[in-house]
Amino acid sequence: MKTINIETWKRRDHFKLFSQFEEPFFGVVVSIDCTNAYANAKAEKKSFFLHYLYRALKAANSIEEFRYRILNNEVILHEQISVSTTINRPNGTFGFGYFDYNNDERIFIADAQKAIQEVQNAEGLIPSQAGASEIHFSAIPWVDFTSLSHARSFSFPDSAPKISFGKVTEQNGIKTMPVSIHLHHGLGDGYHVGLFAEKFQALMNEA
Repeated sequence: MKTINIETWKRRDHFKLFSQFEEPFFGVVVSIDCTNAYANAKAEKKSFFLHYLYRALKAANSIEEFRYRILNNEVILHEQISVSTTINRPNGTFGFGYFDYNNDERIFIADAQKAIQEVQNAEGLIPSQAGASEIHFSAIPWVDFTSLSHARSFSFPDSAPKISFGKVTEQNGIKTMPVSIHLHHGLGDGYHVGLFAEKFQALMNEA
């Protein structure tokens, strides 16, 4: 983790403008072709959720703008970002699960499965902290959404990207899934969201 010198940073003007907004986040929804990814996950008998979550986090880690956070009015750059995700519980509620990225997908999935089990067997909510390395992930696999908004506390200095996944639908043999991406505009732009979507799609296409 390193602190960015805002005065010499190429995003200085963007950060100073958008960090003053009550709502500095902007968001888009993209449609991701998950035909290959879905088939691969089923063939390997692994969770499709963890299959695409790993690829989303890998894509996000490759883009510097997704690793920026704001802490005590300073911009920091994390070397690596991790997961904060909603986990459904048997009683119909959810909890927050936390686990790290790992270059080895098998280790990532094993850590994720352990975290999921712990959350499902526990109660309460443990929110992430300001400036933390997590990306806020969530899945709404019951809804084929075309737009999405998030609950926000405007008094909390939130700067973490938010990525949500929707329902997989199929048409003419092609499976697609809506993905909502929200980013703090002081830290990144539509160009960087486009980079993420491109990288994520490429990872989902892998054989």
